[in-house]
Amino acid sequence: MRFTGSLAAAVAVLPMALLADPLPSWNDTEAKAAIIAFVDGVTTPGAETYVTPEDRIAVFDNDGTLWAEQPVYFQLLYALDILKQKSDADPSILTSDVLKAGAAGDMAGIMAKGEEGLLEIINISHGGITPEDFEAQSSEWLTTTPHPTSGLTYTQMTYQPMLELLSYLREEGFSTYIVSGGGIDFIRSFADDAYGIPPWQVVGTEGETTYSAESGTPTITKNGGLTFVDDKEGKPVGIMRHIGQRPIFAAGNSDGDFQMLEYTTAGEGPRFGMLVHHTDAEREYAYDRDSHIGTLARGLDEAGDRGWLIVDMAEDWNRVFSGKP
Repeated sequence: MRFTGSLAAAVAVLPMALLADPLPSWNDTEAKAAIIAFVDGVTTPGAETYVTPEDRIAVFDNDGTLWAEQPVYFQLLYALDILKQKSDADPSILTSDVLKAGAAGDMAGIMAKGEEGLLEIINISHGGITPEDFEAQSSEWLTTTPHPTSGLTYTQMTYQPMLELLSYLREEGFSTYIVSGGGIDFIRSFADDAYGIPPWQVVGTEGETTYSAESGTPTITKNGGLTFVDDKEGKPVGIMRHIGQRPIFAAGNSDGDFQMLEYTTAGEGPRFGMLVHHTDAEREYAYDRDSHIGTLARGLDEAGDRGWLIVDMAEDWNRVFSGKP
């Protein structure tokens, strides 16, 4: 069913089979009922809203949707740690002010240089390494390094309600994909273990890579740089490049996900768009319109008219992080 107008009208009657709660970390609010009603509608044979399994494609943003993204994106914190390790071994690599700021953990100095400065840091921290070695290195960092404020490892800061949603959709015949502005190799390093999403179902920002067999061993090397940015208008493009068809379910948390939800819900038949609203300063963070990352303004303004669900983290979730009951 297409969610336009009142959510209450869309969640009128749920079957008895749903007494076994598929989303136990979700409170019994309209948000949970709307998700279950949609899934029931597209998976019930004979229903006007039935969708065949091959067309049950669900796409999810990662940062701020499947795991936390404050105080800055986790991939940036990883890049800064690797930059510091490399500069400790060889200080001569710090050839610019932004690299020196990055090695010193000076966020103000880093942000003052904008995207160009961030790219310098990525070139050093993500370059000169095979994808396999990079994924092993980032996986170890994500599972052993504590977050600066929560004390949890980064992989423990996945959202338990969203893990349940991913599992629920797959149990109901959906294919689940990540479509993220984060680096594709970085996300692939943990997505299967953390979310049950294999590497070939990850769509993300891509860097420059080269192939060589000169050493006698065919090798692909990450060289830094960017060849495709999977954010904003790039997300529908990335979906078509990697998936090849329009999803029927899309979840995000920021205006960087707006075009992904817009593209998904513009298709024919039943569609579902969902935005996670960070409203819980006690258990996580509270931010939206004025945030330095994860800004959510247009999505809040237009979600109602577009029939998208706004998930209120404080009201709709009885648990936040997978690593903290």
